[in-house]
Amino acid sequence: MRVAVVTISDSVSTGKSEDRSGPAVVTRCKELGWQVVSSHVVPDDHATIETHLKKTADASVTDVILTTGGTGVGPRDVTPEATLAVVERLIPGFGERMRLEGAKKTPRAILSRAVAGIRATTIIINLPGSPRGAVESLDAIAEFLPHTVSILHGARHD
Repeated sequence: MRVAVVTISDSVSTGKSEDRSGPAVVTRCKELGWQVVSSHVVPDDHATIETHLKKTADASVTDVILTTGGTGVGPRDVTPEATLAVVERLIPGFGERMRLEGAKKTPRAILSRAVAGIRATTIIINLPGSPRGAVESLDAIAEFLPHTVSILHGARHD
C-alpha cells in the first residue's frame, strides 16, 4: 500500500517548530509494511491544503493520504473543511472509530473533527496533530485500510 503523509501546521511550515507527528506517522506506516511515497509539510491554510491534497491524489501515485494536524476546534484548524472540499465520497466510519478508540485513552478525543473520504482511487484520512494521537488514531483503523484500498481498486467484497 502506497502512503503519502502530510503534516499540516503553521509553526512547522515556517520552521518555528519541529515536525514530530509526520515522522511518527511515517515510522508507524513503515512498521505496518506500507510504502511511504512522500512526506510534506503545509501551513494551516484552506486553499494550500486543498491544492496539495488534490495534486497528491490526482497524481495516482498513492493509495492513501494521511494528514496530521488541523483537526481540532481552533480558528486555524481547517483540515477537515479542506478535505471535504476535495473528496467525492465520505468514509464516516474511520473518523468515528478513531474518536471512539481515542476516547478510551483521553476524553478530549471527541473534540477531533477528523474526516475520511475518497477522491478517485485515493483515500484521504485526517489524523490529529499530536504524535501520540496521530499514531493511536492510525492504529485504530490500520487493519481496515488494506481491504478498503483493495475494494476501491476493484476487488470483490468477501
